[in-house]
Amino acid sequence: MNEGFIPLSFLPLGKKARVRELISDGITRRRMLDLGLISDTEVEALQKSPSGDPVAYHIRGTVIALRSEEASKILVETM
Repeated sequence: MNEGFIPLSFLPLGKKARVRELISDGITRRRMLDLGLISDTEVEALQKSPSGDPVAYHIRGTVIALRSEEASKILVETM
């Protein structure tokens, strides 16, 4: 993991970050890319479900829910 980058799953609610790297592969990586999670994409953590997983993120004008397992494979740089 690069210094200064954190997994998206650690981003506090209400905070924004920029995607820096995807560390997943295969079909999961393809899904993340299809959702628009490419380098320099701005992401904001909006809210957690009552159970705490998944978390809703604002990405490219839409709200997407990601489970912590998926979000942990997206490295971001906080803004």
